[in-house]
Amino acid sequence: MNKKISSLQLRRRLLFIVALAVFIGVPAYLEFKLRRPVGEGPAGPVIDIEPFETAWTQHQVHLLGIGDSVTRGLGAKSKSHSYFERLRENPKDEWLDMRGKHLAAVLPNLTASNVAVSGSTSLDHERVIEAEIETFDDDVFGLVVMTTGGNDLIHSYGRRPPEEGAMYGASLEQAQPWIEAFESRLNKMLRLTSDRFPAGCQIFLGDIYDPTDGVGDAPSIFLPDWPDGLAIHAEYNRVIRRVANQFGHVHVVPLHETFLGHGSHCRQFWRSTYDWDDPTYWFYTNIEDPNDRGYDAIRRVFLQAIVDQRRSLESLPATKMLQEGMKDHSPPQNHLSTR
Repeated sequence: MNKKISSLQLRRRLLFIVALAVFIGVPAYLEFKLRRPVGEGPAGPVIDIEPFETAWTQHQVHLLGIGDSVTRGLGAKSKSHSYFERLRENPKDEWLDMRGKHLAAVLPNLTASNVAVSGSTSLDHERVIEAEIETFDDDVFGLVVMTTGGNDLIHSYGRRPPEEGAMYGASLEQAQPWIEAFESRLNKMLRLTSDRFPAGCQIFLGDIYDPTDGVGDAPSIFLPDWPDGLAIHAEYNRVIRRVANQFGHVHVVPLHETFLGHGSHCRQFWRSTYDWDDPTYWFYTNIEDPNDRGYDAIRRVFLQAIVDQRRSLESLPATKMLQEGMKDHSPPQNHLSTR
């Protein structure tokens, strides 16, 4: 009799343990592995209002966007919510904390154009700069914002054998010559872009974020495993920083650091990247582009980088047109080639 009671108690304990594992384990798995809330409201660092209280220069300044879908704005809820457009001018539904904090507020003679193309790689960007961007007038100062290299890494999502410009799945050894080619190509891109502005320019180059929050587990973003992916990604970011450091007017914008804690592991509070203030997902449904809040954050870090270099704008002389007291209401010249 005692053996039967003991056996019954054992089964009950086992059932209790299984039930406990199911009722706790399943919700925990869903919360920490699968749930990726995008959150609401502003995202990214706070930007001080003081730099936007007076104009930086009366000089003619052109804001030029170069790069891939990040600079094009894929994933934003509207064109006005892309980081490029929000840099230029606040959208009508701008967050209260960012109203008045945009380039048009401090650059009264600002013009803008964006030649970024969704899905493009650094090989495409080199061709765009060479063939489509003509030299600006000698009284136009340039503010260039650029994202490049991300599609070199993620294309073609493991569907085809890796190659230059689409190296997903490559080993670090296999990718080494492509990394070296990227370094040479990026140097050329920055030199060519600088040459397009005889009056000078400042270039703001975003590094490449990581949707896995630095873990490198590609299946967490629904892609095939890529053992050397994190190492190759790190090499590309090192190239971006190394090349930028060769130019006094090129500045790296820290997208990688900004987005850590907002990828596939955004709910895992035990990780060093966890953002206790905003543990939310900043990526669009295609994984590789930001969502609307992600673009808000990107706009803020680009804008802060520009604010940090505003002295180069404040020291510019007024344009010749303004010095002569002339009023020219004709549209600005288009410097994008139609070839």
